[in-house]
Amino acid sequence: MEKLDEVLFYTLEKSMKVYRKFAQQQIINKGYDITIDQWLVLKTLHENQQLSQHEIAELVFKDFASITRIIELLVQKQYINRKINQADRRKFELEITEKGSQIIAAIYPIVIENRKQALAGLTNEEVNNLKVQLETIIANCK
Repeated sequence: MEKLDEVLFYTLEKSMKVYRKFAQQQIINKGYDITIDQWLVLKTLHENQQLSQHEIAELVFKDFASITRIIELLVQKQYINRKINQADRRKFELEITEKGSQIIAAIYPIVIENRKQALAGLTNEEVNNLKVQLETIIANCK
């Protein structure tokens, strides 16, 4: 059983890394200068603009320092504006710019196509079963 466990978790890790590399390459091939992580942060902020940096970090599974660096890059690329929160000067308010909205709209179809290609050959039932099994692993680790 131990060997099977090793193979399973190695395969899980490998599948995520191969998918991320593939997905990033598709974005680059379309001429966009944004990383998967930057897009995830931007998309997460787009879905709820009231999130704090800590909340964004939790939702995209990144540590706070990584989120801080990603947000700084998004500001430099003019995808978001960052200003000090007047109610709590230790916090920032983040706002997606028009350029940020445009990159979200441009990347989203690429993401959909990437997922479609990654799941090619799997039935809806197989995808659902895999999701349930992965959620069980997640629950076991909490």
